[in-house]
Order: sequence, then structure tokens, then C-alpha cells
Amino acid sequence: MAEHRSRYARYTGGPDPLAPPVDLADALDAIGEDVMAGYSAEHALREYLRRGGRDQRGLDDLAARVAQRKQELLQRHSLDGTMREVRELLDRAVLEERKQLARDLDDEARFAEMQIENLPPSTAGAVSELSGYQWRSSSARADYERIKDLLGREALDQRFAGMKQALENASDEDRAAVQQMLADLNDLLAAHRRGDDTAEQFREFMDKHGDFFPENPQDVDELIDSLAARSAAAQRMLNSMTPEQREELMSLSAQAFGSPALMEALSELDSNLQALRPGEDWGGSEQFGGSEGLGLGDGTGAFQELASLDQLSEQLSQAYPGARMDDIDLDALARLVGEDAAVDARTLNELERALRDSGHLGRTSDGQLRLSPKAMRQLGRALLRDVAERLSGRQGQRDTRQAGAAAEPSGATREWQFGDTQPWDVTRTVTNAVLRSASEGADTRHGLRLDIRDVEVQETEARFQAAVALLVDTSFSMAMDGRWVPMKRTSLALHHLVQTRFRGDHLQLIGFGRHAEVMEIEQLTALEAEWAKGTNLHHALLLAQRHFRKHPTAQPVLLVVTDGEPTAHLEPDGDVYFDYPPHPLTIAYTVRELDAVARMGAQATFFRLGEDPGLARFIESMARRVQGRVVAPELDDLGAAVVGSYLGSRGAGGSYREHFGDLFGTRGFWAG
Repeated sequence: MAEHRSRYARYTGGPDPLAPPVDLADALDAIGEDVMAGYSAEHALREYLRRGGRDQRGLDDLAARVAQRKQELLQRHSLDGTMREVRELLDRAVLEERKQLARDLDDEARFAEMQIENLPPSTAGAVSELSGYQWRSSSARADYERIKDLLGREALDQRFAGMKQALENASDEDRAAVQQMLADLNDLLAAHRRGDDTAEQFREFMDKHGDFFPENPQDVDELIDSLAARSAAAQRMLNSMTPEQREELMSLSAQAFGSPALMEALSELDSNLQALRPGEDWGGSEQFGGSEGLGLGDGTGAFQELASLDQLSEQLSQAYPGARMDDIDLDALARLVGEDAAVDARTLNELERALRDSGHLGRTSDGQLRLSPKAMRQLGRALLRDVAERLSGRQGQRDTRQAGAAAEPSGATREWQFGDTQPWDVTRTVTNAVLRSASEGADTRHGLRLDIRDVEVQETEARFQAAVALLVDTSFSMAMDGRWVPMKRTSLALHHLVQTRFRGDHLQLIGFGRHAEVMEIEQLTALEAEWAKGTNLHHALLLAQRHFRKHPTAQPVLLVVTDGEPTAHLEPDGDVYFDYPPHPLTIAYTVRELDAVARMGAQATFFRLGEDPGLARFIESMARRVQGRVVAPELDDLGAAVVGSYLGSRGAGGSYREHFGDLFGTRGFWAG
């Protein structure tokens, strides 16, 4: 049989198909929290992408890594690498020449010694002074020729990456080919500046000199873009040198390849490129402070890298008009910062796309981004899970169970406990027995044996309907004192519980500030705090009565969340009257409507936020008047307090676990 071999390499066909899915739940929780704090959904999404999530680095972290990479480059390098290399070659050449002259005893040798001893202190001056010197040492002559060769290769490497290595040990024919390429290139660019170049001229140029351009540009514009980016980086490097370094370098450049012709051609090239691409950064500079010297070619590459890092910083900031996550150059991020940074950016991009494409975020008629009903349901589930965990830890809750005629199946099941009278869920019970027997290796050839551990019972729900009015204070003090988001989270959790678990109940959300208003959950969740004086509980109670009258056969349940005494009421003509401290007429109107609610048989619970003594006295007197309850929860416990009061007021009985279904597992309520 033929031998089969397989080769494996890094996957490069796009996002990793084996990568775990993005965590939309974490993103949605964070976005929902900001929306409930009063931010727009667009702003909340941008903030999440900027901050990141629990296990996900955000754009700020990536931008910090880009900035750190740039700082490392600036602090590690200096721009005098070519000057150092030239100086080393010059010192070695002079030393070898002195040794040779010391061995020679003729008068010309003494005169040469005087020339060597009186060389200018500057590197450029010494190199220029020795341009006509007759070297006696062959090794010294070779080192001096290397200086001219190095300067030529470095000058070319500034404009054409890789030339320094490609032209090492180059022949005169190789250098002549470079000169011819530069002449033809300048002719092509000059023709393009005049507007009389042709595609045929470009093809002829690439056929003749294509080996000098491994990036393989497809037209003259791609060629110019590539050359201009590197030429501009070379200019920024020159701008970043000290005046002394620039002067030395310009003087040395005339010695490149032993002739000024190369620098003349390169100067013409720079002029053409600057005219054709004036938008490139030709005037920028950087402050280097390291000790590792960079040659002209490597330094130009470093400046291109710095430019790419600056572009990445701008892309990661997403601060410019029309910014999108797709703008981020993932290849550049992987190359310059690391593959893990690119993975993080790609994940954030996928998160943004998934949030938009999955229906969690939608557009309003005026084009504004908003949380969709689907997102609201998911947020409600998460908030209700938190409420359930808090309720499950409470002590002393009723644990009565109802069955049969007094209740109807809820669709969820749970493990049998001593005292349960609910009917068995036969399918779940038998399935549990099969799974247990298989895991224990039991012999089932003669039948399946049930164990008490296998039994699951059907959960039941009392046949009971409630008309619930949740009155939430939306005055500015709620936002000012940090109660704005807990109030919204509570409303959303209760709304989700009623909509999913007690669908026969009728919940109405009523916000009251200077006036009261019936609100949909989406409206309340996105409500922004407004500076408007007034806490109009009187108006809210009027709306609650209207809700109760619409459902005459349901048990009225009144839940009031507030942090202040009523300071406003509705006048008979519909105008709002405000006064602080509370006017006696405001108190009288509010008490009158509360009495009307009590006559309708409503069970009332007041949730007092804050420690104001006046508020405490007022709430206590209101509760006594209608035989209601007062709860003063901590902000973190507000949701559990309101939901727990609702469950108790509707008279369904049962434990909290029974009310919520299998909330802490993977079946039942949460599976839906």
C-alpha cells in the first residue's frame, strides 16, 4: 500500500473555525448597563468595544500595546548607525595605513603621515579629505572603498528596501544597472507628472527592471504609493537627526559609490515622489533616545513601522467620523504587536457584527441604534437569574406546595422532596433511572429498577391572576444618588418574570417624576434622567387605578419604589403643581388616591430608598393606612425585594425555587 503523508500548518483561511463563539451575553450585559444608565445604544456599544469584557481585551488595551511598542522602538534605537559603521571603517583604514607608513622609510611616507595626522575631526571631512589619497596599505584601501560602497548601498536601501544586502559585493555592472533603473524610473515619474505616460511605458519599465520591485506593483500608481511611503519615511528620519548629524550625512552622501551621480538621481526621485504624493508625511520627526544604532535603510524601515503604529493607534481609537472595526489592519497588528493582539481585535469585530446581525441591536425610524426586544429578553433573563440567586439565599421563606385541582402544570420539573404531592414526570423519572443504571453498571437484563433519586415531579402554578402596577420614581434625585440603574434593572427583571413565568398576570410600569407616565419596558430602560423638580406620586396612583379597573377579576398589587416624599400633584385642570417642602394639598391628594387604591383591594408594598427621616415617616404612615408593607432594601438587593414581594402578594404559595422553575440548572425555565 502506498504511504500517505499529511502536512499541517497554521490556518490562514480567515477566522479560526475551531475558535469558541463570541460571548454575546457578557457584551449585552455591559451594553445594557450603560443604556440603563442613560447612554445611547451606539455609545454603549463603542464603550464596550473600548473597555472589553470579562475575558476579552478591549481597544484601549490594544492601543496601549501599540503605544508601548512605539515607545520601545524610540527608547532602544538611535539614528547614527551608518555614521558609526563609517567611523569604524575609517578608523580601521587609518590605523592600517599608519602601520604601513611606519614600515616605509622614504620621504613620501613622512609626508603621508602628516596628511593622516592632520585629518579633520569630523567623519565626513576625513572621508572627503581622503578621496584623493594614495593608499599604501591594501587593507586600508579596501576599508576605504567599503565606506563608499556602504554609503551607496545605504542610500539605495533608504528608497528600496533590501538593496543594502542585494548589492553587497556588487560588480560595476550591477551598479550601472541600478543607475539605469533610476534614470528610467525618473523618466517614468516625470512623464506621469506631466500626464503623458502610458500603460505600455509602465509595462516596459517593469519588464526591464521588475527584479528591483519584489512587491510587484500592478500599475504606476501602486509603484508610486510604495516608493513615496518609503521616501517620506527616509525624509522623516533625516528630519529627526540633529543638525550636526544631518550635515555630516549630506557631506558623506557625495562619496556614495565614489560619485555624486547616485545622490543626484536619488534627489530627483525624491522630488518627483514628493510632487506626486504631497499627502504623505514629509515633515514629521521622532525623538529617539536609545543606544542601538540604526543604519539609513533600517532606520527608514523603523520610521515606516512607526507610521504603521500611528495608523493602528488611530484605527483602534475609532474616534474619526465613520469609524468601523473593519478599518483595523489585522495583518499590521499581528506583525507589529503580536498574533494575540490581532485575535483580540478580530474577536471584537466579530462581537460587533454578531450583535448587529443577531437582532440584539436594531435601528429606530430615525436611524438611531437601540436594544431590540430580543436583547431586552436576554437582559431580563440575566437580571432575573441574579434576583433568583439572592432570593435562594434568604431564610424563612414559605415552602408550601400545592397540587392537583388547586394548580396547573408549569412545564418545569424538579427532584422529588419529602412531602411533595405533585404528580410524577414519568418521562424524566425513567430517563434518570436509565442514565443512573448505565453509569453504575447495573444489570438491566431483567428490568429497570427505580430509585427514589430518579423521581422528578411536575411543578405546578396556582390558578391565580394579578394586576400589578409597578410605580418607579424617575425624579432627578434617583439618578443623582445612584439609584437610576438599580431601578431599571428591577423593572426589567420583574417584567421578564411576569412575561415568561406568570403570563396570566398583567404588569404595568408607571414612571413618576414631575408627572407620571405609563411606559413600555424598552422606553423605561432607555429613559434618560432629566433635571425636572417634582415627585408626582398622586398622578402615578391615578394611572395605577386605571390599570386595576381594566382587570376587575385580577388581584390588584401595588409596588411603589421611591426615594422622596411627594412634592407634586395634578390640578383639576391637568396642570402640575410643585412645591417643596411638600404642600399639604399635595399630601392630601396623594392620600386620597392611595385610599381609592386600598378600596379596590390592592396589596401595597412601598420600597423606600435612602435614609431621609421625613421620607421614612411618610412611607410608614402611608403603609399603615392601607395595611401595606414597607421595605428598605440596599440598592443591590432592590430587585430581589421587589420580585419577592410580587411573588408573595400574588398568593401563589410555594418556594422560590418552585416559582422560578429549574432556574439554577439547564432545564425548564432558563432553557426557554
